Amino acid sequence: MSDPKWRIVHSEASLGWGGQERRVMAELLGFRARGHTVGLLAPARATIFSEATRHGLARATVAEKRWAFPFEVVRTARWLRAFRADVVNTHSSRDGWIVGLAARLARTPLVIRSRHFDVPVANPALSRHVYATLADHLITTSPKVAADFRALFQLSADRVSAIPTGVDVEKFSPEGAKASFEFTAEAGGPLVGIIGVIRHAKGHTVLFEAMKQLADQGFPVRCVVVGDSPNRGALERRVVELGLSKRVLFAGERDDVPAILRALDVLAIPSLHEAIPQVGLQALATRTPVVASDVGGIPSIIRPGETGRLCAPDDAASLAAALREALSDKATTQAMCERGRVLLEREHTVEMMLDRLEEIYRRYLR
Repeated sequence: MSDPKWRIVHSEASLGWGGQERRVMAELLGFRARGHTVGLLAPARATIFSEATRHGLARATVAEKRWAFPFEVVRTARWLRAFRADVVNTHSSRDGWIVGLAARLARTPLVIRSRHFDVPVANPALSRHVYATLADHLITTSPKVAADFRALFQLSADRVSAIPTGVDVEKFSPEGAKASFEFTAEAGGPLVGIIGVIRHAKGHTVLFEAMKQLADQGFPVRCVVVGDSPNRGALERRVVELGLSKRVLFAGERDDVPAILRALDVLAIPSLHEAIPQVGLQALATRTPVVASDVGGIPSIIRPGETGRLCAPDDAASLAAALREALSDKATTQAMCERGRVLLEREHTVEMMLDRLEEIYRRYLR
């Protein structure tokens, strides 16, 4: 007997378009492709709201103004009842409260809270209500974060799951077009990439300092920065201060990430804290060499000596050494890339992610 078709709603208060928001959209589109009915709750000016509109998804807005909070809870509860939601999955702080309360008011059968980052919870006593009272189940993207939250909120093991973001293995294939980037003629050397929203925790400045050290050692590299944010100006000024203007290219937001990964000699993930970064899994899928910080859930996919290389977080010298080794020892690096693709196909495809989520839904909605 086949599973019933559920009515699934995700909410996301973030206005940006990073890994978290892309994961939400991947789940929505993936479950729609499986025959379920899906919908989104988000601010009208959020990028994910525009994406939902582009894909023809059912959607409703969540107001950003704080004074609207109680009205939003009631209005959202009415929308959820009209939608007849079986599952509600919240993703950020604001929608965790508004939509979590609304789902309880609407008596939604299953409420899930997702946690995408490996950062401390600011107010555990208050946040407990979002992760436990207003949610039946917590989903994290890495086993480490899952263990931390079980301990922090004293949740039973069956109420917390670690489900990393799945990768479309056909889209992120090693074979295919490669992106091209125009550097000045004198800017030679291997191409390093960093992909993601520009913010302090992603470690861009650590990478630039590592590049400076490599140049001083007579091992210059080029770097393409993919992603954007209001903080980009400060980062560009730091590049100038380090004398790297000709070697660092800011490419902004790009939709051709598979082609970019195939063009790189190595992907750098110098994060200061992280769960399991989607771009790390995508790099494994395209057989792109990876050097990443030894933090959070990264070691569960970038396994030292097996699928990539790790460096100490916030340590430019350690990052520089790992980059140089990855770019110099090509045979070992290539072997790691081959094993990385095997790991990805075995454990982290998008279909596997959807299967694991369906198992959770099935358990609560029998």
